[in-house]
Amino acid sequence: MTSTDDETTTFDLDGAESFLRMFHIAHPEAGPVGPRLAQVRDEVAATGTYRHTADELSYGARIALRDSGWCTSGVPWRRLKVRDLRGLRNAAAVAGECAEHLRLACHDGGIRPLVTVFAPDTPTAPGPCVWNEQLVRYAGYADGLGDRRYTAFTEAVRGMGWRPPAEPGRFDVLPLVVETAHEGAQLFTVPPEVVREVRLEHPDLPWFGDLGLRWHAVPVISNMRLCVGGVTYPAAPFNSWFVGSEIGTRSLADEHACGAAREVAEALGLDTTTERSLWRDRAAVELNRAVLHSFDLARVTITDHHSESRHRLSWLRSRQRPAGNRPAFRLDPAAARRARAGGPARFTPHPAETTRPQSPGRLAELLRRRAEG
Repeated sequence: MTSTDDETTTFDLDGAESFLRMFHIAHPEAGPVGPRLAQVRDEVAATGTYRHTADELSYGARIALRDSGWCTSGVPWRRLKVRDLRGLRNAAAVAGECAEHLRLACHDGGIRPLVTVFAPDTPTAPGPCVWNEQLVRYAGYADGLGDRRYTAFTEAVRGMGWRPPAEPGRFDVLPLVVETAHEGAQLFTVPPEVVREVRLEHPDLPWFGDLGLRWHAVPVISNMRLCVGGVTYPAAPFNSWFVGSEIGTRSLADEHACGAAREVAEALGLDTTTERSLWRDRAAVELNRAVLHSFDLARVTITDHHSESRHRLSWLRSRQRPAGNRPAFRLDPAAARRARAGGPARFTPHPAETTRPQSPGRLAELLRRRAEG
């Protein structure tokens, strides 16, 4: 089924057939494709959609990640773990399993690439979605403190009931916003114990650690739709691992993000009154060095942008291009806007529901029970 936030179109049966043929070519042990195609056509005729088998879903998610360009170098995409949670449609359950995804992805610092797939869109019930761009993002405040990319999103969740710490800081983790058709948009505190962060220090500059910079260990993309064989899964968080420059240059150095380049440059004694001193470039280099050094010290998987550039060039040369109905992760404009500015909501909330922040207790209890057994 192809859909956007505003409309749902007829089921893409051609896309389903194309995907199933691809799956059976890759998995000859699944048998001939004909009986499966007949089964899917009957299911679509009766219900307006069909349900992937566990193997089909895993294959589709892996191909989507491989072909998306988000799969950083070294990720063994064929062995990606796909968490099949298609039975979950309630916001609290989705938020709890997002927290579990974070725990599993970075249990010991060796990042484990994962995809967690929640309930799909169907003709009778749209699937849940996560507003956040990543499961861990830092708040941005009106006075410029924090990550300025998310100032509007921070204001939006404050309007929904979130309260920042009594003393706001540069690295306050934003709540998750999970939206369902029957509950509306709900806020959930991310349990601190699943947010692993790396404190940054520099291999040659002893004062660097005093800046108090840090970053979360694993990037879990959470607002893209997984589209497989005509079925859309609006909540399918996935991760690989960071490229160092995503943190050092794009997040920490950039004045439209955390804006740390100036304080690093001033600590280095650089002339920040003129751009011709190239103080921004020199500060960004030291930030990137600090990120790679610190992640290596913490034994958290990361790659550098030069290695990643070679990987991306190789990917561009080898990727499949006739990609109209191949499995894919897609970001629609409305989801991109929500990730930076909050609403508007996809659905009209039920009048009895509110968007009050949920206590982290339920999520923490889920994680405790998993750890115990």
